[in-house]
Amino acid sequence: MAGTILVAEDQEAARKSLCELLRQEGYQVYEAADGPAAIKLATELDFDLILTDLRLPGEDGLAVLKHIREISPQTLSILMTAYASVDTAIEALRLGAQDYMLKPLIFEDVLRKIRHLMEHKRLAWEIQILRREINDQFFHDYPVGRSHIMQEIMTLIEKVAPTPATVLITGESGVGKEVVARTIHLFSPRKDNVFLAVNCSAIPETLLESQLFGYVKGAFTGATASQEGLFQRAREGTIFLDEIGEMPLSLQPKLLRVIEEKKVLPVGSTNPVQVDVRILASTNRDLKEEVDAARFRGDLYYRLNVIGVQIPPLRMRREDIPLLVEHLIHRHNLEMKKSYKGVDNMTMRTLMSLPWKGNIRELDNVLERAMILGSGEWITVADLPYGTAPARAVSEEDNLNSALEDYEKSHIERTLEKSAGDKKRAAELLGMSISTLYRKIERLGIGENGVWTRRDKRGGATSKSPPQPPNPE
Repeated sequence: MAGTILVAEDQEAARKSLCELLRQEGYQVYEAADGPAAIKLATELDFDLILTDLRLPGEDGLAVLKHIREISPQTLSILMTAYASVDTAIEALRLGAQDYMLKPLIFEDVLRKIRHLMEHKRLAWEIQILRREINDQFFHDYPVGRSHIMQEIMTLIEKVAPTPATVLITGESGVGKEVVARTIHLFSPRKDNVFLAVNCSAIPETLLESQLFGYVKGAFTGATASQEGLFQRAREGTIFLDEIGEMPLSLQPKLLRVIEEKKVLPVGSTNPVQVDVRILASTNRDLKEEVDAARFRGDLYYRLNVIGVQIPPLRMRREDIPLLVEHLIHRHNLEMKKSYKGVDNMTMRTLMSLPWKGNIRELDNVLERAMILGSGEWITVADLPYGTAPARAVSEEDNLNSALEDYEKSHIERTLEKSAGDKKRAAELLGMSISTLYRKIERLGIGENGVWTRRDKRGGATSKSPPQPPNPE
């Protein structure tokens, strides 16, 4: 839809000719023969632009402009008159008119001015979105971490971002799924266009379809004018469907159509609308299980999961916590105009010992609160929220190296448990060679005070044993 226009003109022939011209250009046009009718329509409907004559029965064009400015300041307006004067022009501009046209109208000039104003309005909306995007990018949380899995995720992002492929991002709440989606967008050819995030679980089911795909006038009660959907507003950009697992089954075929045909069908319309948008999606559910349970369409799942990015919880990559802490403190310093240098050693050890059930979002919340309520250059344990106590005692003598070493030991032990003592498999999971794993086992004393499960060669029963040195053969 090119836009919705109201033409307020008392001369019927001139009004009909102008309306017909605009309809041929693809605009949705409404007519008013006097001032009160124009004001009534402007109150009931949402117009992109209003063309009003100066002299109208009942209320003149200036009264119409004044009313528009009060109830719908975003609506554009043009005053038409055969009785030009400087005072009238000044008053029209003071009341918010974007332009002033003399009669008799030259239709080519009318169309040129309208196209210009409509384009201006579209660009203003996009600038508003892009300003928010620039602000988001300034404080953007790129995926941060030195862990092997985060390095793999960044490598995958670099490979998939330049392509048009649909990406499904999975992981627990708070792990940074939207951060990954924004990074894919920023590394893509669409980076200069809109990134539009939509939380599918936050929009009521009855509204989700019309929000995503738009609607036409009269599609339902209250649909007094046609409205673009979010897929259309994200044109040439990226739309991020967060919590896609919450999308109702009834809407999933329509989303599948968008992916396959690049078309949306507005509610109440029989005419599909072409869209050019990249789709990214995320969920904290296991969609494969949802498909098996018939709660999610299998065909949509496979269309969404062309490329899958699985983000592990923070407790599974504690070695990333120091870098995340540094990054988040830097970001909050900019936002809050603070000058914290970081956290002290005991606080870092405390942060690395916590379970972080809320993942990075919880860590961010803890640090933000500490920076608001704390004082000095360094965040201390005393600045942390009540209940953020470490799982074990910490001391002032603890340093970051020992904290990292403790985590490295516990992480290797957990990986050995996960691999049932199969050190070759554990080395693969850890992203290191088998010889490096043996050296770390010896250096960290893994197995000296405990044992882990080791799979026997037949893959059946398991036994308990301490680590064995590598076979020199």
